[in-house]
Amino acid sequence: MLHTDNNLSTIKHEVLISVAKHAFQGDLEQSVEQIPYNLIPGPQANFRCCIYKEREIIRQRVQLAQGHSPSGGQGNRNIVQTITAACEGCPITRFTVTDNCQRCMGKKCQQACNFQAITMLPNRAYIDPAKCKECGMCAQACPYNAIADLIRPCKKSCPVDAITMDENNIVVIDEEKCIHCGSCIKDCPFGAISDRSFMVDVINLIRSGKEVYAMVAPAVEGQFGATASIGILSKAIEELGFTGMFEVSLGADFTAASEAEEWYEAYKEGKKMTTSCCPAFVTMIKKHFPTLLDNVSTTGSPQMLTSMLIKKLHPNAITVFIGPCIAKKSEVLDYVMTEGATDYALTFDELYAMFKAKDIDLNSFGENKQQGSIYAKNFAVSGGVTAAVVQALKEKEADTDFKVQACNGGAECKKALMLLRAGKLPADFIEGMNCVGGCVNGPGSILTGRAAQQNRTKLLATADNRGVLDTVKQYEELGIHTHVR
Repeated sequence: MLHTDNNLSTIKHEVLISVAKHAFQGDLEQSVEQIPYNLIPGPQANFRCCIYKEREIIRQRVQLAQGHSPSGGQGNRNIVQTITAACEGCPITRFTVTDNCQRCMGKKCQQACNFQAITMLPNRAYIDPAKCKECGMCAQACPYNAIADLIRPCKKSCPVDAITMDENNIVVIDEEKCIHCGSCIKDCPFGAISDRSFMVDVINLIRSGKEVYAMVAPAVEGQFGATASIGILSKAIEELGFTGMFEVSLGADFTAASEAEEWYEAYKEGKKMTTSCCPAFVTMIKKHFPTLLDNVSTTGSPQMLTSMLIKKLHPNAITVFIGPCIAKKSEVLDYVMTEGATDYALTFDELYAMFKAKDIDLNSFGENKQQGSIYAKNFAVSGGVTAAVVQALKEKEADTDFKVQACNGGAECKKALMLLRAGKLPADFIEGMNCVGGCVNGPGSILTGRAAQQNRTKLLATADNRGVLDTVKQYEELGIHTHVR
């Protein structure tokens, strides 16, 4: 199922598979100290300076896979965590003089520096990292663009400036700012940032015989190959020990129908609103634009509404969201006291590890079925939420003559929210998705890009033409309360 030459992905999955295998066997506690030695037998190092560092990195990854902080203690309980042993290799000096330096007579870089950090060597200028304050004035002043701005990839990718470095140049993630989007996880070339997992908790619940239901995100089509339909995945997930599986597209239809009503009323009142589906986007508003909380849709996310539906059908159910999104783990924790809310969240790569740990071959299953509409399935792509809401309004025969700004990625989300806060947003509504391209490119995905899209297109071509309201009417008698805020 997984085809990659990315060493980081391979190592991460090997750790998850090992932890999952021992968890299913019931001997994780006795085996946990041996996993680093099994994965890094030595005597030669594979990627780092020595096998001891490699084993320490594996040890910290094992801690995360168990739901702990990398250090093994309680520590920072943020979903996104730094693997300190792996946080190396990035440029310590942000501004570096390149070979483009002409050692010109004007010395504009030196004149621009207010901290006397620049001196002239025989062949080029030199920036003293001990004096440099990273203001960037030298880079702006250089007429030859000879000074490179080497921002750490994790810091550069963070849309909310939640990443700094400590006195040892190890990444520190500010929990008060972090929106759990996982951009830093995707962009760190050393695999030094990862997320805490609920996988062991879920496996233990399955082994205990509890009534555990999986809920797969609308982005699932295409993740496990071009033939892994919803029906096939459902059978495979039941082989893992889950009681059953539901599509989160069920909840997405409820979300689209509910937000359609909210948007229609807000539009008549002249009020601008945002969607509530992407937890990283909603957290961005909570932490960085709190004055806009009244503009956020009160409708629950598809994940939450699917869980509520399952628990109406099965009162003893424990629900587990499975998708590409790391921020869903924080959403679970945020709404732990809400009636009917999701109990746990896993990523697709954690589900993949569970399949591998149990030697489950998806090719051995051959059934297909569909639970949500094609509009709900396309919640996974940028613009999909808007399309579903518009479809719901059309099915209600309501006015759809409004303008929506579909924000594709964290930077666009932040810009649109700044305009909304300033009263200058031209659109009537904001669809916010922190991952560029939508959930299909989430940090917990197995496949992204062209390969995933080709698989997904093939699978979605078999979907029927049911409408958004067809799903809602099917479960209308359950009385799902769609507003949670």
